[in-house]
Amino acid sequence: MHQQIKIASGQSFDQLGLKQESIPLLGHAMQCRVTTEDPSLDFSPDTGTIDVFRTPGGMGIRLDDGPGFPGAVITPHYDSLLVKVTSRATTRLDAAIKLQRALREFRVRGVTTNKSFLLNVLRHPDFLHKHVTTSFIGQNPDLLEKTQSKDRAQKVTGTEFRKN
Repeated sequence: MHQQIKIASGQSFDQLGLKQESIPLLGHAMQCRVTTEDPSLDFSPDTGTIDVFRTPGGMGIRLDDGPGFPGAVITPHYDSLLVKVTSRATTRLDAAIKLQRALREFRVRGVTTNKSFLLNVLRHPDFLHKHVTTSFIGQNPDLLEKTQSKDRAQKVTGTEFRKN
């Protein structure tokens, strides 16, 4: 905090003895904003009532949650953010893999989310190997394609139960 005050008062990094080379890299973090937006419709926000809302967790996963819970009514009058999911790991690739797992475990039913888009980005080889620019999404329209997730927990099998 002392250094921040000195920087705010006009001292340079050099004057304070701060050099990029002396700052160790201790890991990588990635963050995704899970929103009620539909990437296939130019990221237009969706509205409705959340039927199912199950968040991920685990070592190296942090959630900064918003208005997501079963029964929540999502209106067009507020930010479309449901939750920010952040992963932390030793390497960039491991952070991406943790974030993929967390997003696969995340379940939202009742409103459309951008989860498929986020997973498509996180799985793309160019993203994983840091070969992206600001035109990455435009050059890869397949990132906007929805993938179907299985609703195993809420699945109705159609099997009839007989009373004995």
